[in-house]
Amino acid sequence: MATKAKKITEDIIITKYMEYVLEHEKTPKSIYKFCKANDIKEEDFYLFFGSLERLQKGIWEKFFTNTMNLMQKNKEYEGFSNKDKMLTFFYTFFEMLTLNRSYVLFVLGQEKNSLKNLERLKGLRKHVKGFAKDLIEDGNAEKNFKITKHNPQLFSEGAWLQFLFILKFWMNDDSARFEKTDMAIEKSVNTIFDLFDNTPLENIVDFGKFLYKETFA
Repeated sequence: MATKAKKITEDIIITKYMEYVLEHEKTPKSIYKFCKANDIKEEDFYLFFGSLERLQKGIWEKFFTNTMNLMQKNKEYEGFSNKDKMLTFFYTFFEMLTLNRSYVLFVLGQEKNSLKNLERLKGLRKHVKGFAKDLIEDGNAEKNFKITKHNPQLFSEGAWLQFLFILKFWMNDDSARFEKTDMAIEKSVNTIFDLFDNTPLENIVDFGKFLYKETFA
């Protein structure tokens, strides 16, 4: 009796792609070669991704989606403060990256051009900024005076720069269980929330420039 062919899903394609990259120590040259090596029909690939570049971006977006799903399974999450929600996001996201560390280090280390890596993270950037913006807008809704409200656009951009800073830190972290990254997350989240609560706008912009410089130095 013939065995039923396994239905191709987005998760299967992503898993096969990550395995391919690590086993071959290079990205596939074409969709045809990738599909042939993994016994996937090209038309099945195109049900989920229009190109290999879109797949590469989709992997980062999947890290985000999986992180959000894990966070929201915690029944206490909705009662967290905005700062604790941001902390939970970063802790969970970098735990997700740690589970896939070999792949992440390979693909980010492959491109010496940081702008190309930023292009790969474009979809993730949109999600991270959206998450941060929602947090601030929720906080603003509880404030009566306009002067005490935070700028969601500025905060979301700061959260993205903060993410890039922690990503670079995590990539170079050789501490056991990546404890130094956990400390960096805690300090940076506390700092950015303290800045927004107690610091003039121009100082926040200066901090953003500092994060950018540290990330791309």
